[in-house]
Amino acid sequence: MLTKLFVKSQLALQSFKNDERGVTAIEYAIIGVCMATIVLAVFNGSLQTALEGAMKTISDTITAAGTGSSSVGG
Repeated sequence: MLTKLFVKSQLALQSFKNDERGVTAIEYAIIGVCMATIVLAVFNGSLQTALEGAMKTISDTITAAGTGSSSVGG
């Protein structure tokens, strides 16, 4: 029984060793993370400003809706 388990585990390891699909997926993931980091570094200032402005507009709109005022938006 132990011999059969050893043979099956060796066959499984050989099939994993020859299968490089997982390695390719990891490489693509690393490339994606690198690209996202570069984009974030390039657009960090303008993106942060845009997000802060959008969040302020949303917050002001929610506050105005809660008080019954319609002065936000125009």
